[in-house]
Amino acid sequence: MPMTVPSAPAPDLAALAAALGSFAMAFDIRWVEECASTNSALLEAPPENDGRVYVLVATRQSAGRGRRGRQWLAWPGASLTFSALWRFAPDALAPAGLSLAVGLAVARALEKLGTPAVTLKWPNDVLVHGRKVAGILVEVSPERGALMAVIGIGLNLRLPADAVIPGQEGDGVTDLARELAEPPSREALLAAILSELHPILTIYASTGFALLRKAWQQRNAFADLPVRVSGGGVDVTGLCLGVDEEGVLLVHSSEGTHRVYAGDVSLRPAP
Repeated sequence: MPMTVPSAPAPDLAALAAALGSFAMAFDIRWVEECASTNSALLEAPPENDGRVYVLVATRQSAGRGRRGRQWLAWPGASLTFSALWRFAPDALAPAGLSLAVGLAVARALEKLGTPAVTLKWPNDVLVHGRKVAGILVEVSPERGALMAVIGIGLNLRLPADAVIPGQEGDGVTDLARELAEPPSREALLAAILSELHPILTIYASTGFALLRKAWQQRNAFADLPVRVSGGGVDVTGLCLGVDEEGVLLVHSSEGTHRVYAGDVSLRPAP
């Protein structure tokens, strides 16, 4: 049986600007019907630096990418998928914990929209009631002696009933239509996320992840719970202590505390 694919209405850019309020001038937002990957588009042809944050939103992505080389699946009208280009100062340190800072911004936006039980799974997933509702892909690239980060965010609004997401079978995934009596529009959701993202990235650019760590820890989905981290030459089982000031995952086992850096690893609950 073919998958049911909902149609998507044209975006209301005036409503988006109104919802952004004072942040509207901080962004240059382009909303397209379709592209291969919003992350790839910004990486391959970054706009000129005029001090604004460039945002590319796609109603449909034909080759959306997630972490660990996975495909990010999205359906028109069922998902919000976009990328934002953030430029660092030439003397900035290499970004550490950036995906965690972005996750915190998404979590705060969802909380302000009334979403219950929002938590964060290291290093780049946002959960609601323990089920994945959003994913983040951060890609950093050099640019004229400095660094730019392309931040991709995909969030489930209303998944088709027959949607199949590899690696998220069963009850491991959710959407806002399931969690909220009145899910926000794409425009309202995008404005809420960008309004949280800008101040958080401003803090991050000047101080790194350290000042954001406490807020992330408060939303840690596996705080003090047994976990297993595997892949990329890592295989550690122990209690999740959260993250340090650089966003490094800390897992305590009988052998001591292990530091796990974001990479090609998988974090899962342990028996």
